[in-house]
Amino acid sequence: MDETEFWEIVDSTREAAEGDPEDHAELLVERLVRLDPDSVLDFARHFEVRYNRAYTWDLWAAAAVLLGGAGEDAFDWFRCWLIGQGREVFEGAVHDAETLAELLEDFDPELDGDGEELGYAADEAYEQLTGTDAPDLGVPPQPADPAGEPLDVDDDSALAERLPRLWDRFGG
Repeated sequence: MDETEFWEIVDSTREAAEGDPEDHAELLVERLVRLDPDSVLDFARHFEVRYNRAYTWDLWAAAAVLLGGAGEDAFDWFRCWLIGQGREVFEGAVHDAETLAELLEDFDPELDGDGEELGYAADEAYEQLTGTDAPDLGVPPQPADPAGEPLDVDDDSALAERLPRLWDRFGG
């Protein structure tokens, strides 16, 4: 599976779910179980690489702004949700978290930002196909610390200073 096919699967299942993260995860599993186990592992590798790429201070700050605070678990699930938003939103946000102010049509912290189930979709599909847990993907682990300039994600003034457009639109 190449990167284009990965994003096509993400996009088609998101669109079919009409933005509902839980439905998105269910539809993703349904789509993945139609593939062979090796393709599911390829999908999982693509997902994991992007998940690790999104481990940045700026995206953690974006999660904190959008969610009204984000601990480690919330940031983990936010990164899964971000991948689920598709290539344009994901790549834009990884390049510059401030672009989320323009890339997101709206954001409801009660409904959006938590893609925990998306993070488990490939594992669930693989288990359904094979009856076993997915093997190690061979993807380097995420770094010990997020990339970029550290900041206190619990400090509203630091968040507003780091991501002023995002803060103006969604913060506080």
